Amino acid sequence: MHDLYFENGEATFLVSHRKALRHHMPASHFHSTYEIYYLMAGKREFFIQDRTITIHEGDVVIIAPNILHRTTNAEQPMHERFIINMHERLFSSDGAHKEALRPLLEKDYLVLSGSLRNRLSLDMLAGTIIQEMKERGSGFELLARSLAVQLLIACCRHYRQHEEELPLSPSPMHDRISEIVRHINDRYQEELSLSLMADQFYISPYYLSRSFKEATGFAFVEYVNSVRIKEAKKLLELSSLKVNAIARKVGFGSVTHFGRVFKEVTGHAPLYYRRNRVF
Repeated sequence: MHDLYFENGEATFLVSHRKALRHHMPASHFHSTYEIYYLMAGKREFFIQDRTITIHEGDVVIIAPNILHRTTNAEQPMHERFIINMHERLFSSDGAHKEALRPLLEKDYLVLSGSLRNRLSLDMLAGTIIQEMKERGSGFELLARSLAVQLLIACCRHYRQHEEELPLSPSPMHDRISEIVRHINDRYQEELSLSLMADQFYISPYYLSRSFKEATGFAFVEYVNSVRIKEAKKLLELSSLKVNAIARKVGFGSVTHFGRVFKEVTGHAPLYYRRNRVF
């Protein structure tokens, strides 16, 4: 089965399907769309916002816009996954989706454990979307988007019926790193060097560096920069603050350094998001 990748011209709808021996996301990962990640085979570790969880074949993770996340290899690196990224404005034209998708709209992410009944429905929808993306017949994107909304509704119904607790962290080390991640998320405006964090949490810088990467998939500085850039992107889109003021507000001492890191993380210069801001 060949890898599949489709992205429309507005970057509001993306479909990806692949089988892989191993895969680490090469860059920090947050975007303006909802992401549906369906693990069709294998086992993965998934860092989302402030914790790492292990997901298994048949599990679905749905992530809200602008939530940092990254998948990394588990002990079984061979896996197959199906991903949809979709902007909320494509869910419905009149807001009719808000009640059906309430669990999704009210949370930063949902994790749904696979069940045989649920998998049959998901596999049918995913398979039809993949086929449409491959054949690209008349109206294929519109049909695929409709099927994606059906998939979201099915997931939200399943969540309402089961209200599952989040999976446990893989180890106490992951729990410890989650504490540090929450500290970074809350205090990204402050100085957050590796040595300062190691002192504050009574661990060695070497252990923190190694464990942080293992638990989250991010290097320590990479994660701090990603959190800061995520917040800067929101300010560029939703405020009239000048770029240098935003750089200082999110913890950068130099606007030049801010611009360089912003481009590395997002692929765009800061003013790209200012031009496309939404009021």
